[in-house]
Amino acid sequence: MPSLDEKLKTLPDNPGVYIMRDSDDNIIYIGKAVSLKNRVRQYFQSSRNHSQKVRSMVDKIADFEYILTDSELEALILECNLIKKHRPKYNVLLKDDKHYPYIKVTTNEEYPRVLVVRRIDRDGARYFGPYTSSRAVNETIELIRRLFPIRSCSRNLDGNFKDQRPCLYYHIGECLAPCQGHVDKDVYDEMIEQICKFLDGKHQDLIDELKTEMERAAVDLEFERAALIRDRIIAVEKILESQKIIWTDDMEDRDVIALAGSDPHIIVQIFFIRKGKLIGSEQFVLEDSYGSHLEDAIESFIKQFYAEDIYIPKEIFIDREIGDIEIIESWLSQKRGNRVYIKVPKRGEKRRLVDLAAKNAKESAQNIAYRYRRREEQTVGACEELAEYLNLDSVPYRIEAFDISNIQGTESVASMVVFEGGEAKKKDYRRFKIKTVTGPNDYASMAEVIRRRYTRGLKERAKLKRSGKDVESGKFSNLPDLILIDGGKGQLKTAFSVLEDLGLDYIPTISLAEEFEEIYTLDDKEPLILPRGSGALHLLQRIRDEAHRFAISYHRSLRQKNTLHSVLEDIPEIGPKRRVALLRRFGSIEGIRAATLEELCSVEGMNRRAAQNIKDYLQ
Repeated sequence: MPSLDEKLKTLPDNPGVYIMRDSDDNIIYIGKAVSLKNRVRQYFQSSRNHSQKVRSMVDKIADFEYILTDSELEALILECNLIKKHRPKYNVLLKDDKHYPYIKVTTNEEYPRVLVVRRIDRDGARYFGPYTSSRAVNETIELIRRLFPIRSCSRNLDGNFKDQRPCLYYHIGECLAPCQGHVDKDVYDEMIEQICKFLDGKHQDLIDELKTEMERAAVDLEFERAALIRDRIIAVEKILESQKIIWTDDMEDRDVIALAGSDPHIIVQIFFIRKGKLIGSEQFVLEDSYGSHLEDAIESFIKQFYAEDIYIPKEIFIDREIGDIEIIESWLSQKRGNRVYIKVPKRGEKRRLVDLAAKNAKESAQNIAYRYRRREEQTVGACEELAEYLNLDSVPYRIEAFDISNIQGTESVASMVVFEGGEAKKKDYRRFKIKTVTGPNDYASMAEVIRRRYTRGLKERAKLKRSGKDVESGKFSNLPDLILIDGGKGQLKTAFSVLEDLGLDYIPTISLAEEFEEIYTLDDKEPLILPRGSGALHLLQRIRDEAHRFAISYHRSLRQKNTLHSVLEDIPEIGPKRRVALLRRFGSIEGIRAATLEELCSVEGMNRRAAQNIKDYLQ
């Protein structure tokens, strides 16, 4: 394989996309270039003008490849598609689209619906968004369904559907029941077009259209229909009144974009202006982007945001110059179908609006930075503080906590919860049903659970080691940096004696007594009392409470299950198979009690006599 220097010498002077890989062959960066030769070589020249993020990336580049294109525009489109597919570590990334809701109008269906979705598919439907507020989306959907009686069901209406009964929405006037053929297709399609105008922010166009429709209904003496349309007009006009007028000299559609840095992210503020009115705003987070040039960040945002099938306005105002403005304009114009302009206003009302967006972005960035610092203090910072209080040699990154739950010794269970870096790692949680202990013996129960958990972990580590795999890659093989036992000195000594037997006495182990929040260690006779405001204490309390909650929930589910079985066991002719079938069908004793005789008979394995026994016993 040729070296990096050899590959750099053979780079062509053509447009294209380059892909950087690390030593593990992972894609870490994707970029485009007018000249691959000039652009890629820049990374390996003097790093004096590079940002810290670029210097870090270059240190990890082990190889690169490139794809030639016929033009810079083709390179930009290919770059957008590859970044979305691979989401490289060192590219500035808009948070994954699945986090943001869209409103989908299913224009690919015979009778379209309006839905909330989390991803865009190439299915012929129309999508509006993305939105960062799920509440705003749900309120919009609710308003649309109140104004326009379109269907919300998922019935297949492409075939012979009139045999189906209309749903409740038809009877309360919120659906025109296309499933029964009660609405003309043209009338339904007209409603869908009006909904799309509403979602596009073309409210005045919609009002004008509705007024014409209302007048036509009145002339045709359809006064009830005219009144419904009047109510729609009033609702849309209220929304129109609440929107801020930005321009009166022109009625162009514009998006206004500004951003601000906040370690470790960059915040983007976008205002949506339609027909001279501010119809809404959204904020987005660019993941792990701090340390990037803001010019690169806003360029990356524009490419990723408008890469989706969303509305592209005629003008986009941004708060700073970007390098590839002409090629991005060409790309957006191609997607829109006519000319799109990206501008950096310098003065007047347009600049003031950009500054307002920047002010909002800056305020959000400061709030996020504060929340991030607080989170660090409560998680990683608390782990570091705990290491100091306990005189540990290293910070306890992985903490495993154990708790026992029973009622008078019945259905004894145990829980193990795991925190890594101060945060719960729920996929590593485990729960245990006590097998060898009879009666309320928390010490013996704790010993059993500790032995079972770490014996299995040691066996798994040995097996992984023999097969040449990572010894921490198994379900139980990852050992903790600290073990937390719920209880006092007695529970701690019991757990540690088992760890000694297993050769794991090197793992620091402590217990936390709930009444006075005393921390017991094996080295100290007196318990350790941490300050009430200590982050380390709060972390231990969170872990202990989570272990307690997890154990209690398991114990409750077993107790409830056994209670159900014990009631059914007293009914004649109801054996284990029938008990399981009944509980699977009805879920609870109340569900079984409420079932009719015919419903009980229909359960697998049941007959009429057994069903009658159930009815007689439970009633």
